[in-house]
Amino acid sequence: MRQFVLPDLGEGLEEAEIVAWHVTEGDHVVADQPLVSVETDKAVVEVPSPQSGRIVRLFGAKGELVKVGAPLVEFAEGQEADTGTVVGELHTAGNSRTPRMFDKPQDKPLQVLPAVRALARKLEVNLNLVQATGPEDTITRADVERAAKSLSEAGPAEPLRGMRRAMAQRMAAAHADVAPATVMEEADIGDWRSDEDVTIRLVRAIAAACMSEPSLNAWYNASAAERRLLSRVDLGIAVDTEGGLIVPILRNIGQRDPSDLRAGLNRLRADAAARSIPPEELRGATITLSNFGMLGGRFANLVVVPPQVAIVGAGRIDQRVFMHEGQPVSRRILPISITFDHRVVTGGEAARFLVALMRNLEQTL
Repeated sequence: MRQFVLPDLGEGLEEAEIVAWHVTEGDHVVADQPLVSVETDKAVVEVPSPQSGRIVRLFGAKGELVKVGAPLVEFAEGQEADTGTVVGELHTAGNSRTPRMFDKPQDKPLQVLPAVRALARKLEVNLNLVQATGPEDTITRADVERAAKSLSEAGPAEPLRGMRRAMAQRMAAAHADVAPATVMEEADIGDWRSDEDVTIRLVRAIAAACMSEPSLNAWYNASAAERRLLSRVDLGIAVDTEGGLIVPILRNIGQRDPSDLRAGLNRLRADAAARSIPPEELRGATITLSNFGMLGGRFANLVVVPPQVAIVGAGRIDQRVFMHEGQPVSRRILPISITFDHRVVTGGEAARFLVALMRNLEQTL
């Protein structure tokens, strides 16, 4: 028998959830025919057949999580693979590719007495969720009972799937790896037109700042201690969806006019909301923008996701009394936060980037 495994459908993908099978056991399929739809951390993707042949076994049911490199479909022997379509790998039975996994920090062992462990099992309390208050961070009986009471008052546990699961993994990995630092400032945008496109102004300001101070438009390879400065700015745009956070990429922002940027951004947001965004539009961001002020909040310590070294945050625009031309005047103010990886970016570089960004935002275009 020949097995077809779940291919890596995106950078860093660890697993995918089966949404729907398009074939059944015993079906004859042709190369490129859709076999299954899976939900990754970014989108719902159809996985095509790599060959023509008869299916003898399907692995996994709707709603199940499948690891990258784990078998999806088993074909009867005797069919030749169509080498023009290589999205996964065909293996003999029992042989599969080892999936890529996120590096996870090593946790300190829990300090728990056997009697307390027994109580936790009885009360169905996960000790990893218990806050220790005993000597030398020992989990006590009272800690377990307090956690059990809190769990009884909370809603049912929901396993994280798709985008939310991937977000949890990536944020944990980023937190363990990056040395974050944040600089903040307030841009006086009182001279903007009333119909100014805020997001596009931010996009263009980031492009200008990257040209002025390129150190924040870079990738860092920690394992090799290598930094790569990038001449083109491919901006990740954080988009809040019902399923979780997704970051499609607005390409080459420094060489596009405002109308083209707006059209591209509208298209990316529509695709993100529909979970139909192409995987290639989610890879290769050089710096990211989070316009969280559209929802609320002024400043933020944001999360830098490697290999990027910086993320720009835009807070809620307020009308405030601000010094303008030497006089206190009511002006519109845009809060700006820049979080950077201090392993790679110096405080001076971040400050120069911020100054260039502010200068562009405060211009009247």
